[in-house]
Amino acid sequence: MPSFEELENPRINLATEIISEDGYVLGKYYVENRSNIPYSQLPENLVNALVATEDVRFYKHSGIDFRALSRVAFGVVTRSSKGGGSTLTQQLAKTLFPRKSSNFVVVAFTKLKEWVVAVKLERNYSKNEILAMYLNTVDFGNMSSGIKSAAKTYFDKLPKDLTTEESALLVGMLKAPSTYNPRRNPENALNRRNTVLNQMKKYGFLEEEELSALKEKPIDMSKFRLQDHRAGAATYFREYIRLFLTDWAKQNPKPDGTHWDIYKDGLKIYTTINYKMQGYAEDAVQEWVVNTLQPQFFDHWKGKKNAPFHNISAEQTEQILTRAMKNSARYKSMKEEGFSEKEIRKAFETPCKMWIYNGKEEVDTVMSPLDSIRHMKSFLNCGFMAIEPHTGKVRAYVGGTNYEYFQYDHVMKAKRQVGSTFKPFVYTLAMADGEFSPCTMVANLPVTFDLPEGKSWTPKNSSDFKEGQMITLSEALANSINTISAYLIKRYGASAVVHLVRKMGIQSPIDEVPSICLGTCDLTLYEMVGAINTFNNHGVYIKPYFITKICNNKGNVLATFTTEQNEAMDEVSAYKTVRLMQGVVLQGTAARLNYKYKLNMPMAGKTGTTDNNSDGWFMGYTPMLTAGAWVGCEDRAAHFRSTSLGQGANTGLPVWAIFVKKCYEDKSLNFSAKEFPAPENNADLNLDIFNCKANPSKTNASHNFD
Repeated sequence: MPSFEELENPRINLATEIISEDGYVLGKYYVENRSNIPYSQLPENLVNALVATEDVRFYKHSGIDFRALSRVAFGVVTRSSKGGGSTLTQQLAKTLFPRKSSNFVVVAFTKLKEWVVAVKLERNYSKNEILAMYLNTVDFGNMSSGIKSAAKTYFDKLPKDLTTEESALLVGMLKAPSTYNPRRNPENALNRRNTVLNQMKKYGFLEEEELSALKEKPIDMSKFRLQDHRAGAATYFREYIRLFLTDWAKQNPKPDGTHWDIYKDGLKIYTTINYKMQGYAEDAVQEWVVNTLQPQFFDHWKGKKNAPFHNISAEQTEQILTRAMKNSARYKSMKEEGFSEKEIRKAFETPCKMWIYNGKEEVDTVMSPLDSIRHMKSFLNCGFMAIEPHTGKVRAYVGGTNYEYFQYDHVMKAKRQVGSTFKPFVYTLAMADGEFSPCTMVANLPVTFDLPEGKSWTPKNSSDFKEGQMITLSEALANSINTISAYLIKRYGASAVVHLVRKMGIQSPIDEVPSICLGTCDLTLYEMVGAINTFNNHGVYIKPYFITKICNNKGNVLATFTTEQNEAMDEVSAYKTVRLMQGVVLQGTAARLNYKYKLNMPMAGKTGTTDNNSDGWFMGYTPMLTAGAWVGCEDRAAHFRSTSLGQGANTGLPVWAIFVKKCYEDKSLNFSAKEFPAPENNADLNLDIFNCKANPSKTNASHNFD
């Protein structure tokens, strides 16, 4: 017999829930997709449907319904079916402490035990608690255990929002979840639902007119979606949190010394994600990268030799495809079965029937596995992250375009060349000692660096913008002039720039070489968003973070989380850089934010495009949020052939623009169009950097490094 302690804490597997800051369940980790809810969150129509169908005298018996047992006994003697005799409490006992044998004698004794357990349950719990326990433990099929999971899977609702006909459908499934599955057997499900509605009418829970109207309603499965790790919101974010929790569980044991199991212990993980903003971020990636840019990329490469690879040799292409082939499940399976390299290669070159993802859906086609690899290399991917500037809370996190097909995370894992988005750090260093300001004028002339072995390097500009003339720092950053970045890093040194960005949270290896002034280093999007946000946070770096607290299934707090911060630069230097980056938006490479996307709030940002258009970046911020976007293919050799298509202003910037527009238009988010605040008692910083009328004579023309 189960002990009292087992009755109080029955051994059922509970899913761990990932919860947004505004209370939405983003997803779960589970062996059984089950989450408990109290009776207060159950709708009355659901309780009525359950009682009317399964145990109409539930509120009158004490666990065993002897009247029902007499009816069953009479049915056995007369060989006429009169229904079952098990009460809801007995069914709960059977679910909590399942039968372990089908032997007739064992089953008979087990049945007696279930009666005793049912009586114990009735003594220790109220009727409402028993109903809640029952609905929390029963199976509804389609990986949905318990009413909360079922309501989400079948109707994308919370249980309290279920309509009467939806409640009747779910209660009807309890008799046989597979037989009455509305997805597989809609006719059976409809008939069973109507049977439940009839029972509700029979026992006074529905009026005749209401019954007739409800029975006419069709079953709506338009919101049905299996709740697995590849579905729902924030899939990439949830995978990152899963890995974090796995490590956390190992390092934070329970009081009894055992480790938390994130798949069975029903933990509640409260995150910083805003559900609406996460949706807007995913919509922005879908709208621009998947629906617009990807079709352009396919058209751009249609009929071209060696697509989608550009400016690489046949040998380099072969290396890329071979490496991908050897990482595939097909290759590993054939290798384990003893096939030779020659046999495997032939199989990969032989056309066969397969399902292939085309950017919208899977289609049935014929192609060789090697061609399918090349096809999948033709997909653009995207990373996007947005944070709250002054708290470091991550509000939106999109690691890719489609987790089902591309599971590599481009926020925390991927390190890509950052291009010109690195330039603001160089300019900040130059302005930190007061020698330079946004209006300081510098000669736009070539700069040469002496390299080892007698070599030299002279960075070139992508355009002839005022070549040979004096230009302001504001103009230089707005138009991403390479020669000015080169001039500044030669003046102050690469090591000083690296020292600065280390204080801004960037931990990835960076070679202390002159070329970093053009963004040749490989960094994560997470690092870049955190570092750029330092300007928006008055010179204080605040580490972006994801989780606020972890609770057990009773709601007790197991751990709380905050973040770390440090002063990376003074407030004046940070504000100068903000003003510089505003110039990029108003009169530079990010001007399309105004004329194309019609954004009219204060904005600052920087575009970035790497060699051959392999990586397109945009890092930007408003006083209310900081966000960054990266777009590119898995392999750097796969990219647009033209800068007009592949530049960051055309790849990453639109994702940022669509997201920000949606956030500001949502009045519930309370975003305002306030200005970037200037440091107090620094009136000279309010100069018009776009006309640079203040101190126009302040120049720095000692610039002959050749």
